[in-house]
Amino acid sequence: MADPITFYFDFSSPYGYLMSEKIDDLAARYGRKVRWRPILLGIIFQSTGSAPLTLQAPPKAAYYKHDFARSARFLGVPFRFPSKFPLPTQQAARAYLWLHEQDCVQARAFAHATYRALFVDDRDISGPDTVLDIAAGLGVDRQALAAALGGPELKERLKAEVGTAMAAGVFGSPTVVVDGEMFFGADRLPQLERWLAEGGF
Repeated sequence: MADPITFYFDFSSPYGYLMSEKIDDLAARYGRKVRWRPILLGIIFQSTGSAPLTLQAPPKAAYYKHDFARSARFLGVPFRFPSKFPLPTQQAARAYLWLHEQDCVQARAFAHATYRALFVDDRDISGPDTVLDIAAGLGVDRQALAAALGGPELKERLKAEVGTAMAAGVFGSPTVVVDGEMFFGADRLPQLERWLAEGGF
């Protein structure tokens, strides 16, 4: 079987959300699996001197807010721009890492539910209570996850994940790596499909 695809994502990324709704099905059509790797854009932006798209110069910020919704319509993905944005996603990312150690299928379900909570239902996913509610709704042991989120191990694990991503050249979300080739942005989906279909170009 061909090497897995790596998908770097931040739960606060609108384009990351759009990619998350498509990447698994796309990969499956070509016999690939996907490794989901959470990152924190805040740390990456500090390192690169960048900023969230909606906090850039007013014309660019307005364009991106328009494009989020337009891109969602184009891809057939439900989308509502959240009332609180940008927002921190450490708790959600740490929860994903913990869940992935227990059950990767459940972790993937949590990732989808968390993205949709923010970009469809306009829920604030920055705090632990919402993250725990989402996980518990999927049958996760709420107390066990709460204990893990409160400990230092997951904090260090996520810090290491972000460091590894940055060392690999990741500078934003979504970033997808196929056969060593990096693609940035949900608008790269057609290129990703051609790469998977033809073995590179």
